[in-house]
Amino acid sequence: MTVHFIGAGPGAPDLITLRGRDLIATCPVCLYAGSLIPQAMLGWCPPGARIVDTAPLALDAIIAEMEAAHRAGQDVARLHSGDLSIWSATAEQMRRLDARAIPYTVTPGVPAFAAAAAALKRELTLPGVAQSLVLTRTSGRASAMPEKETLATFAASGATLAIHLSIHAIEQVAAELTPFYGADCPVAVVFRATWPDETVLRGDLAGIAAQVRASALERTALILVGPALGSADFGESALYSIDYDRRFRPRGGA
Repeated sequence: MTVHFIGAGPGAPDLITLRGRDLIATCPVCLYAGSLIPQAMLGWCPPGARIVDTAPLALDAIIAEMEAAHRAGQDVARLHSGDLSIWSATAEQMRRLDARAIPYTVTPGVPAFAAAAAALKRELTLPGVAQSLVLTRTSGRASAMPEKETLATFAASGATLAIHLSIHAIEQVAAELTPFYGADCPVAVVFRATWPDETVLRGDLAGIAAQVRASALERTALILVGPALGSADFGESALYSIDYDRRFRPRGGA
């Protein structure tokens, strides 16, 4: 018996990995994270599978479901939105499974920032403009931010910022970033990337908060900030230059 933690991706059912889809199809128990997981994915569960929405459950109740499956010798598909490596609350589940000697695997998923960049048709790192992407958030009820992890600290680098779980604090975000990026810095807010009701707002730090409030977007939105979002005047990477000597294309190659 194994618990399979699966990153279900940003929303569109066909953006789950093949491995994740195939694991769902083999597991007689499926635990999924409520409205964050598209219902179409549950259709991949085998006939007669026990399917449990964990949204109303506390951690103890979720682990109890896994323990019951373990006793019954039944594999579990545990679905979380996006990718499991950030803000998935899987670490505490794995810690409890370790304590109970219940085996588990981890299957990555397409993260929200990648889906948002695709919706914008933008590369988030451009030569001479930005070569780093910072994934961060503001403090919330579920988790406070460590003292040294502030928006100002990250903004001082000039990197592209992908700010998660913070749409409720859009005014605060804009105010804290403006001294570093300038009021005219490009900003995009992507609501429910890849879902049928995906919504994209584009603007700058001076006006994005007003756009958000006018749109009534309240949750499941990602804020992207940085010059790379709007720059058209950037240098080309040397990677594809005819003068760039590399293993698979020696200098002078076509």
